[in-house]
Amino acid sequence: MLQGWIQIALTLLIVVAITPFFGRYMARVFQEQQTFLDPILNPIERLLYSLIGVSAREDMTGWQYARAIVYSNVVMGLLIFFIIMNQGWLPLNPTKVGSPTWDTALHTTISFITNTNQQHYSGETYMSYGSQMWGLGYHMFTSAATGLAVGIAFIRGLTGRVLGNFYVDLIRAITRVLLPISIVGAIILMAAGVPETLAGLVVVPTLEDPTISQAIARGPVAHFEIIKELGENGGGFFAINSAHPFENPNGLTNFIQLVAILSIPTSLIYTYGIFANNIKQAWLVYCIPLTILLGFVIITAIGEYNGNPAVNALLGSQQPNLEGKEVRFGWAQSALYAAITTASMCGAVNSMHDSFMPNGGFVTLSNMFLQIVFGGQGTGTAYLFAYLILAVFVTGLMVGRTPEFLGRKIEKREVVLASFLILLVHPIAILIPAGITLAFPEQLSGISNPGFHGFAQVIYEYASAAANNGSGFEGLGDSQPSPLAIATGAKTTTTALWWNLSACFSLLAGRYIPIIGLLLLSDSMSRKQSVPFTTGTLRTDTGLFTGVTAGVILILGALTFFPVLALGPIGEAFQIAKGIG
Repeated sequence: MLQGWIQIALTLLIVVAITPFFGRYMARVFQEQQTFLDPILNPIERLLYSLIGVSAREDMTGWQYARAIVYSNVVMGLLIFFIIMNQGWLPLNPTKVGSPTWDTALHTTISFITNTNQQHYSGETYMSYGSQMWGLGYHMFTSAATGLAVGIAFIRGLTGRVLGNFYVDLIRAITRVLLPISIVGAIILMAAGVPETLAGLVVVPTLEDPTISQAIARGPVAHFEIIKELGENGGGFFAINSAHPFENPNGLTNFIQLVAILSIPTSLIYTYGIFANNIKQAWLVYCIPLTILLGFVIITAIGEYNGNPAVNALLGSQQPNLEGKEVRFGWAQSALYAAITTASMCGAVNSMHDSFMPNGGFVTLSNMFLQIVFGGQGTGTAYLFAYLILAVFVTGLMVGRTPEFLGRKIEKREVVLASFLILLVHPIAILIPAGITLAFPEQLSGISNPGFHGFAQVIYEYASAAANNGSGFEGLGDSQPSPLAIATGAKTTTTALWWNLSACFSLLAGRYIPIIGLLLLSDSMSRKQSVPFTTGTLRTDTGLFTGVTAGVILILGALTFFPVLALGPIGEAFQIAKGIG
């Protein structure tokens, strides 16, 4: 037990320790200050700007920045859809995988361009190496860079600067942040045992009977794996994601993945502190998601360590809950991974969340409902400061002063935009499709579990899509037959078609509406005149105000979804406690 808690503590301490160094580096990158990569990358970036016809000095308004994101994502989406639907004849297809159904291809396309990577398919049986590399891997870089660019643009506007140029931010995010770290990370993962090969299946005799052969899938996994975690993408090269021994073979690779998942969202808060010239406030704000994450990790770990009381009664002793877990990771690393991957909106998994105790289900769902426990790539930081703006407004009402943040007044437009983003869009993207699905359980949902757990399965799928997380409780009929199965006569299902299309609504609504709102909010803040600081000005860099912000987050964020949690993991916990589950 002690060893597990020490592992958890050391991992989180290392993440906190690297925050100022990485945060300072990203601030230099996006403030276009000198970095050690300039001699190599400056000529390459100038060539890219020239090829796409972009002036590095041309700033955009909020609407222009948003349109650039939408237009570029549409073009990239058409590219990935074409690759997936034509993978049967395109190169790098050693296993001769055919094309999936159109609805699977559409859902996969939208999922990957939105930085969600929700997968209604098994990677090794549905996708060729070409699709994994040119389609999915490419979008792991561009979608992550898009989110990071939005986060930086939001920080600029919040601190009174112009928003910048999306294409410049996108390129710099890839060339100076994601790509260099991914190259180094991929090399380390290869050294630690993660394969990187274009060779096809390897056929070996089984240990039980040498006359029987087994085909083992492999592929160019190492480079795919590191950007999966660093970019908070989460999509697995194989069906079981980071529980697969080729994606995550040992404790070292597991540790590298956890640090990679948290490195950008944690450090971006420190980057804000440099932009705002207020490191104190950055650390105070940093403490909000860190404290919530610590609490959620403890809740999850306790549940998995104590195990299922019904199973323990049969065994006659207390044993950890190891159902759906890899023994090489155990209860501690599985619990930590689940809390971190849903807190950061990464979505990669090294164990099956569907098999967690209700504690874990409560935490993973709560993370995706809140979206600010470090949150998604770039957007998580923006959501956190949107809550900060609401906290300023609420506090201003309490003390009878016009609310101000960083010397700029918070007025009706800012409050409406922040409230719309936090209180309306996210619940709509989850609850409406979930309500329709639950109204027709036989025809649409394909739930594999009755009662509270089955309810949580449905809510989890839409929460994962709307939060751009991508992980799943599984147990749903959301996968069409594989290309090979279709070729041999398997029929597609209405249930999988519904999941693919309805999840697309949550994916799109959960990604682009908030991005547009965040950019308009930051644009509005950037245009405001700075108000002189006086003795009556509400200070936002104090422990008291930080506590108020945490309270606003928990009240507005948690209570919105509390009825859903009560009908899901909370109800399941009471059921198990009564000895029913």
